[in-house]
Amino acid sequence: MELNRLLLFTSFLLHVKECHARPMGPVCDKRLIQKYIGEAKDMEKRVSECQALPALSCPVVLPLVDFNMRQWKSKSDEIKWREILCNLVLLVGAVTEAQGQVSQECGAGQLSQLYRHANSFLLLLQTFGWEEGPCEPGCSPRSIEQTQVTEIFLTYRQLVQGKLRFFFHNLAKDSCD
Repeated sequence: MELNRLLLFTSFLLHVKECHARPMGPVCDKRLIQKYIGEAKDMEKRVSECQALPALSCPVVLPLVDFNMRQWKSKSDEIKWREILCNLVLLVGAVTEAQGQVSQECGAGQLSQLYRHANSFLLLLQTFGWEEGPCEPGCSPRSIEQTQVTEIFLTYRQLVQGKLRFFFHNLAKDSCD
């Protein structure tokens, strides 16, 4: 299973176009983003099936990933990219914090998987070649504190199904044959 993920990530890196320095695999192959959306839904379902998953004793800070489509379309690709990076940085941090609080096997396993998925997107987007990274001033996405582990998975699914999917769709218009 992990070997498959490594091969998939490697395929992203092999689809880098030099002119844009962006991996084109998830952008040009719509099946990949649909696969990621399906995996996000599966993870969300599996964590909701964990027995007696307690609330977090210390709340985690999650990005609010909802968006207005009209405003989203008016943003440049670089602004969208930075916004998604900020969301992913906050989400990966929240997953890491939650991992330190969840000892139950089912929940801990699902959080580990979520960390790998979210961090892979973060690493992938960092290869897109725009100049400044997510830690620049002004990278403070809207956020909310949560104590429910399931909310972390919901946020990830919404981010993949929303901003990431539309971001990749928009890049495909300009980058794919």
